[in-house]
Amino acid sequence: MTVLGHPGSWSCRWLPLLLLLLLGTGRDPGVEGVTHYKAGDPVILYVNKVGPYHNPQETYHYYQLPVCCPEKIRHKSLSLGEVLDGDRMAESLYEIRFRENVEKRILCHMQLSSAQVEQLRQAIEELYYFEFVVDDLPIRGFVGYMEESGFLPHSHKIGLWTHLDFHLEFHGDRIIFANVSVRDVKPHSLDGLRPDEFLGLTHTYSVRWSETSVERRSDRRRGDDGGFFPRTLEIHWLSIINSMVLVFLLVGFVAVILMRVLRNDLARYNLDEETTSGGSGDDFDQGDNGWKIIHTDVFRFPPYRGLLCAVLGVGAQFLALGTGIIVMALLGMFNVHRHGAINSAAILLYALTCCISGYVSSHFYRQIGGERWVWNIILTTSLFSVPFFLTWSVVNSVHWANGSTQALPATTILLLLTVWLLVGFPLTVIGGIFGKNNASPFDAPCRTKNIAREIPPQPWYKSTLIHMTVGGFLPFSAISVELYYIFATVWGREQYTLYGILFFVFAILLSVGACISIALTYFQLSGEDYRWWWRSVLSVGSTGLFIFFYSVFYYARRSNMSGVVQTVEFFGYSLLTGYVFFLMLGTISFFSSLKFIRYIYVNLKMD
Repeated sequence: MTVLGHPGSWSCRWLPLLLLLLLGTGRDPGVEGVTHYKAGDPVILYVNKVGPYHNPQETYHYYQLPVCCPEKIRHKSLSLGEVLDGDRMAESLYEIRFRENVEKRILCHMQLSSAQVEQLRQAIEELYYFEFVVDDLPIRGFVGYMEESGFLPHSHKIGLWTHLDFHLEFHGDRIIFANVSVRDVKPHSLDGLRPDEFLGLTHTYSVRWSETSVERRSDRRRGDDGGFFPRTLEIHWLSIINSMVLVFLLVGFVAVILMRVLRNDLARYNLDEETTSGGSGDDFDQGDNGWKIIHTDVFRFPPYRGLLCAVLGVGAQFLALGTGIIVMALLGMFNVHRHGAINSAAILLYALTCCISGYVSSHFYRQIGGERWVWNIILTTSLFSVPFFLTWSVVNSVHWANGSTQALPATTILLLLTVWLLVGFPLTVIGGIFGKNNASPFDAPCRTKNIAREIPPQPWYKSTLIHMTVGGFLPFSAISVELYYIFATVWGREQYTLYGILFFVFAILLSVGACISIALTYFQLSGEDYRWWWRSVLSVGSTGLFIFFYSVFYYARRSNMSGVVQTVEFFGYSLLTGYVFFLMLGTISFFSSLKFIRYIYVNLKMD
C-alpha cells in the first residue's frame, strides 16, 4: 500500500496543473491572429488602470475615479502575469463595432459633487494616465489637462477630457493597431467650483476605422503605442562599445599580469623545492614566504560552512534563472505587448530551478564535511524566500492600504504559495538528496595541518573592505551603462528590446567578476592569509551594494518618482535586486577562486 509515494512523483503529478495556472487563463496582450471579426461585430473595450505617469508601479483601478461606470462591473479573467503587473480589466460602456465609425456618441451624463471634482483635480495634477485594452492592445492617454503659466500673475488651470477619439487600424478581419487621442478636443474646466455646487458633465467618444497594409502586429515598429511612452532605448551602441573596450582592457591586463607573476612564482618555488629537497619540510617553511608557505592551511574549511553552501546554492540557482530569462527573450518569447509575460516566466523558472540550489548546496556541504544536511536544505530554501516574503509583505501592505491594483488578491497569493510548497520546496529537497548522495570527498591537493598557522599582520590595502570596494566597483563599471536602460525599463516607461546586448553584457559581468576574484585571491594568498573562502564571496559579491547605491542615485537624479507607494516598492525591490546580484556574483567569485587555487597548488612540487 502506498500512502504518499516518492516526493518526486508527487510533485510531478501536480506540475502540469500548476504550469497551466502559471501560464494563465486568457490570452496575453499582443498575441496575434487570435480574434477574427466580421463587419459590425462588437469589439469589447476593457478599462484597466490609472496612475501617476512618473510612478509606474503605483496604479489604481480605473473605476476608482468618478467616471462613467456600468451598474454591474464585469471583470475579465486574467493570467498570473497580468495580475502581477497590476492589471484589473473590466468591461466598459463604450460600444465599438468592427469597421463602423462613430461620431460624438454620448457615453453618459454625470453630476459630480465638489469632493469628486477635487478627486479628479488631484489626479490631473499628479499627471494620472489611463490604460484601456482593445482586442488585447493597450491604449493610453491622460485623464486631464493642466496648464501653468506666468509668474506674476500666476495662472493654474485644470481641465478634464470629456471626449475621446479612438483610432483603430485593421487588416482583413483582424485589428492591428489601436490608439486614443484628444488632439481636436477642448478640456472641460474644473476650476471655480463652489463647495456646495455640483458639476454637470457629458462624456462622449468617437471611433474611426482605417485599413492598413500591415498584416501582423509585430510588423509595426516594436513598442509603438502611438507615442504615449518614450522610445529611446534603441540608440546606445557607442556607450556599449565603450564599456566593452574598457572591460576587455581590464580583463586582458589582469590576465597577462597575473599569469606572468604566477609563472615566475611557480618556477621559483619549484626550483627552491629541488635545491632544498634534502632538508626537512619545517626548515623549508621557515625560509620561504608567499602563498606556498600556507599550503597546509589554504584548504582549511571555513566557519559557517552551512551558510556558505546555502549562498553558493541559491547563487547558482539565480545564475540559471537569469540565463534562462535572457535566452527566452532572445528566442522571442516576450512580446512588448504581452502584459506580465516575464513575470510568469520568472516565477515558473524560479520554481523549477530550486533543484539547482538544493543540489549545489548539499553537494558542496557534504564535500567539506557537513553533517547536518537537513538543516542545510532548510537554510538554502529560506535564504532568498524569507527576505523576499518579508519585503513583499511590506510592499503589498502599502499597496493594499492605498487601494492600489499592485496589491495581490488573496487567490493569487494562495496560488504563489502553492507553487512554492508543491514545486519549489520539494524540488529543493530532491536536489539536496541527489547532491548529498553524489558528493565525493573534498579532493585537496595539499594536506591540512591540525594546528592553524598564525597569519601575519596585513597592510591596509589587503583588508576585506578594500577588496570589497575594488571587487565590487570593477564589475559594476562593466554594466553601469546597461544598468541605466534596465532601470529605465523596470522603473520607467521605456521598452527594452536589445536582449542580445543584454546577454553579452551579462557574460561580460560574469567574466570580469571571475577575473577580479582570481586576482584578489592571489594577492590575499601572497600575504600568507589563507582565509579566502568568505573573502572571495564578499569581494565580488559587493557589486550588489554598488547596484543598490546606484538605485538610490537613479531615484534621486534620474527619475521623477515620488510618493510613499512608489518609494516603498522601489527601495524594497532594489534591496532584493542587490541581494540577488550578491548571491550570483559571490558564487561565480568563489568557484573561480577555488578553481584557481586548485590549479596553482596542483602545479606546485611538494614532498
